Amino acid sequence: MSTVIEIKNVSKEFKVLNRREGLKGSIKDLFSRDYKIVKAVDDISMTIDQGEIVGYLGPNGAGKSTTIKMMTGVLEPSSGEIIVNGRVPYKNRTLNAAEIGVVFGQRSQLWWALPLIESFKLLKDIYGISDADYKNMMDFYQSQVDIEPILHKPVRQMSLGQRTLSDILAAFLHNPRIVFLDEPTIGLDVSMKSKIRTLIHALNKEKNTTVILTTHDMGDVDALCRRIVIIDKGKMLYDNDMEHLKNFFGSYRTLKVRVKGDLKAEAEVIGKELSEFQVTADDEWISILVDEDKRKVIDVLGQLQQARQIRDMQLEEISTEDVIKKIYEEGVQ
Repeated sequence: MSTVIEIKNVSKEFKVLNRREGLKGSIKDLFSRDYKIVKAVDDISMTIDQGEIVGYLGPNGAGKSTTIKMMTGVLEPSSGEIIVNGRVPYKNRTLNAAEIGVVFGQRSQLWWALPLIESFKLLKDIYGISDADYKNMMDFYQSQVDIEPILHKPVRQMSLGQRTLSDILAAFLHNPRIVFLDEPTIGLDVSMKSKIRTLIHALNKEKNTTVILTTHDMGDVDALCRRIVIIDKGKMLYDNDMEHLKNFFGSYRTLKVRVKGDLKAEAEVIGKELSEFQVTADDEWISILVDEDKRKVIDVLGQLQQARQIRDMQLEEISTEDVIKKIYEEGVQ
């Protein structure tokens, strides 16, 4: 497989004014030179091959969107080198834009007052898509998702899910080599998320499109990504496949119990009794993330039974979401 993205020791710094409080402080800030340097991305390196779907994960403020903006050419790195499709993105923004697609959350690239089909026709002209290629892509879209009901609907009249689906279709319309999806399923219901995941997977398989996906929804990661890159505070924490990650945390099990009484109140008490483990509660279960290198699940269960009546229990392998949380908290050694 050919490499489509190469990032070498890339950092991005921003100069931020140290602001004062109040009206007087705001006036003084107009003439202030009291700045601090914030490093949004700190010495990141990676390569991405054609056809990969890569989950680019991290908490809010980790540097994910900054990295994507550098890969799309919107921002110039402070240091290091980025090559996308054989070009330096910020030096070749027009040529780079012709071979990539981008969906930034809920910021639509469609024309608000026009029917969707008119937006597609405008994008066809902007990207110079041939009639045959346009027809083939539209036929493929129709085979994957029933877009006929929304094609003649103005974008402003669409639901959030329909707009997001339309934006993703627009991003793939010119058959780009790389598509960047920044939080594409945020705020959507379960049904629409499933439809969008199926569509992205089909487009990747059919067109061999490289997809860079940032998301906080671990369902997106489980459904689409074989490889994940994790970043926090601008630094890369992990770059490998999903199975390696789960094997690394193979000693963890989630013990879920249901007890008499208020579950959230009981969870607080259990959290103090089992302070070495993460304890959470929802409306149905108390969940305990047990590291069996420290204590066996059967021992934890025995301790719980001594002080309370357990009505039901389940044992699950560690979830992707819990794995990511552990990496944020502890990193990978």
